[in-house]
Amino acid sequence: MNSPRPMIFGEVLFDRFPDGSAVLGGAPFNTAWHLQGFGAAPVFVSRVGADAAGARVRQAMLDWGMDTAGLQTDPQRATGAVDVSLVDGEPHYRIDPDQAYGHIEAAGLDRFATPALLYHGSLALWGGASRAALDALVRRYQAPIFLDVNLRAPWWSAADVTAWLDRAAWVKLNLDELERLESDDGDPVERAARLCRRRDLRRLVVTRGGDGAFAVDQQGGHATVRPVVAATVVDTVGAGDAFASVLMLGLLSAWDIALTLRRAQDFASAMVGVHGATVADPGFYQRFLAAWGEP
Repeated sequence: MNSPRPMIFGEVLFDRFPDGSAVLGGAPFNTAWHLQGFGAAPVFVSRVGADAAGARVRQAMLDWGMDTAGLQTDPQRATGAVDVSLVDGEPHYRIDPDQAYGHIEAAGLDRFATPALLYHGSLALWGGASRAALDALVRRYQAPIFLDVNLRAPWWSAADVTAWLDRAAWVKLNLDELERLESDDGDPVERAARLCRRRDLRRLVVTRGGDGAFAVDQQGGHATVRPVVAATVVDTVGAGDAFASVLMLGLLSAWDIALTLRRAQDFASAMVGVHGATVADPGFYQRFLAAWGEP
């Protein structure tokens, strides 16, 4: 791709499953991984521990061709890990918040070129250090912000999320998160449109699991996508991150929103057919790029 590089800020961690496996994850990391697979060469800003897990993260990024210049090492805290349980195919998470990704530092984050856009979630911002680091990036680069809402109780507050919404250009959340943030009367599309106007967003995208997704904008535009065929579900961990990565790819590539939603849905439907949230096979991504007619 010839587009300027996106910057992805937030957590990298290991999703630990009941069968004893540990798979690299974290919504920002998953999104950055997919963007790398699609050729967008993101700058990933996060923090790992000075431990074996942190070394594994760094090596995985290098093996995948990712830029590690934004990956910090914390000498005191462990690399992030989350215990994942699956109930009726849906993931549930047990989170220890005091891990390296919550302590990203602002030092050294002034050496990157201005990104095409700046992505962040909400989980990594529970601590003051990571919040200050993100604020420094926002002030320095003045790049449009893509906010991927990721509400994990109790590690969020309505006031914080509202503040992040107010400075974002594009927002992606799921139906449950929409209901938490905009609980007034109306169907989901009406509530999403109201939130979009209230927070002065360029576009708001709401994912609905197996029912697809929809997008609204400031001008009253509305686009909807549903899966073309029922997906074979192995697990749904990271499905929203897969969707977000193609939303961002669409922004970087200037696709229209209807096309972007269809492509995002196709990719997310494929991801629920694999274990974990990332795929270390370049061919997996090249098949989509070839089908889309993208270089």
